[in-house]
Amino acid sequence: MLHWSFLDRFTDLGLLVLRVGIGTIFLFIHGLPRLVADTQAWSRVGRAVAYLGIDSGHAWWGLAAIVAMTGGAVCLILGYLHRPAALALTITMGVATIWKFYPFGGWDSAAHPATMGVACLALVILGPGKYSFQRG
Repeated sequence: MLHWSFLDRFTDLGLLVLRVGIGTIFLFIHGLPRLVADTQAWSRVGRAVAYLGIDSGHAWWGLAAIVAMTGGAVCLILGYLHRPAALALTITMGVATIWKFYPFGGWDSAAHPATMGVACLALVILGPGKYSFQRG
């Protein structure tokens, strides 16, 4: 049987890789491009809350999600305010999962935000690890 216990001492390095990887995806693919876009892009993102019964303020909801994705990404990468940022991203991805699931065809469309949400939830639980700007 193959034993992988030698990797146990690299748990904090694994958390760093996960934080930086997930954070980079949020920052450069989801957050920044939408943050610098026009308010119509914010409204498109914010319309996801309509599936939760919220029928107004879509631009503001979209901006809130975009700020969570952009600012949360920076926090994940740095390991600073890690848990609140990871929680905000978990909630954002929960809404995105619902939005992708209902109008766009089920789990095939919702798989990416669901996966990102699960990864962020794991980061809430695990914390930032040793290699972070946050101590304790």
